[in-house]
Amino acid sequence: MPKVAKELSALELKRLSTQGMHFVGGCPGLLLQISATGSKSWILRSRIDGKRKHIGLGSYPAITLADARNAGRELLGKARDGVNPVEQRKVERSQRQSALAKNTNFKQCAELYLQRHSQAFTNKKHSKQWSSTLQTFVYPIIGSISVAELNKSHILKVLLQPIKNRAGKAEGEFWNVRTETAKRVQARIKSIIDYAIVAEYRTGANPAAWTGYLDTQLPSASKIKKVKHQPALPYPKVGDFIVKLRTNNSISAKALEFLILTGVRSGSVRMATWSEIDLENNVWVIPALHTKTKREHRVPLAPQAIRLLNSIPKFIDSDYVFPSPRGKALCDMALSQLMRGMAERGELSDKAVPHGFRSTFRDWAAEQTNYPDEIRKAASGHTVGDAVHAAYQRTDLLEKRRKLMNEWANYLDIPSTAPSGAVTPIRRKA
Repeated sequence: MPKVAKELSALELKRLSTQGMHFVGGCPGLLLQISATGSKSWILRSRIDGKRKHIGLGSYPAITLADARNAGRELLGKARDGVNPVEQRKVERSQRQSALAKNTNFKQCAELYLQRHSQAFTNKKHSKQWSSTLQTFVYPIIGSISVAELNKSHILKVLLQPIKNRAGKAEGEFWNVRTETAKRVQARIKSIIDYAIVAEYRTGANPAAWTGYLDTQLPSASKIKKVKHQPALPYPKVGDFIVKLRTNNSISAKALEFLILTGVRSGSVRMATWSEIDLENNVWVIPALHTKTKREHRVPLAPQAIRLLNSIPKFIDSDYVFPSPRGKALCDMALSQLMRGMAERGELSDKAVPHGFRSTFRDWAAEQTNYPDEIRKAASGHTVGDAVHAAYQRTDLLEKRRKLMNEWANYLDIPSTAPSGAVTPIRRKA
């Protein structure tokens, strides 16, 4: 029989602080367990079917002494009547989970998933994209269906739904005409159903899994999607563009010039802070949070980039290098709007976008310099080589990249319309 201990009062119980198990009396086998961190919980020690079992009754003080004693006596009573309280609780928990799963539809499960993973999204735009695609393409079709009942036909109905253009004319099936978006939707549905399986809202295989499941029903996205490259300004014209850009003294213009000089993505430029800039060593250290690869990236700053930074005023209420009028980071459309305005005024001869200047830089480096591919890739913030290569090459080639970026900055200073003999051209390979 379980040990019968002296009954402790509520005050005596509150004073207990020693780590370990403490019998509290009033119910055979009832203990208060105190962990190394000081948390307290109720345990009922008893013999069930000839075996000693520890049955959890909840935490203290959420469960009071009186409630713990009553719960313990009830379980011991069931055991005396031949009922296994441990197995009974498993069955009751399974029944509750089954009822919960049956009453939880896909939309509710998706909202729980988004709530749990809100901190994992890289930015607000990423979070909005998740919600927008679910609301547009998924909820109208499977949002109200129990997540436990979803099957392959439901997922295919989402991915093969008819898509219409703005005029209302049918364009084709979602997977075939908006392949990139459809692929993201499929991956997001899979993540939500994975969450539902682990949370025990459903059992069995994930009907949104691609490998070995949907790949038997749909063509690979890589074989049907059309690669759309960002329009870029040809590098022979970039010098003329810089001349016109430098007549604009706005923060957006400064940010765009800094983007061109450094060859990085617009998000890193817009989120840049003065604390990331090392003016003593002429290096910009972009934290992993602000890079696509999620790795810290050091950018060597050419003299032209340093002069540009020195021309920008610092604001007491903002650490951003290129702040918006409200002192926050520039919005993702600021640089695009600037370029559209320049195009409308005839200051931009070719169709181009800010991200396209990365291609402009890479094309110039490949065609006009002899730098190895690994240095050119590292300058653009790309991962160099495979995992084995990365394991042995620990350097980020900073000083070699510095020479490349200095040559790029000098090249930008030479407009194609420069008078003959005015400068020494460096367009040819060294």
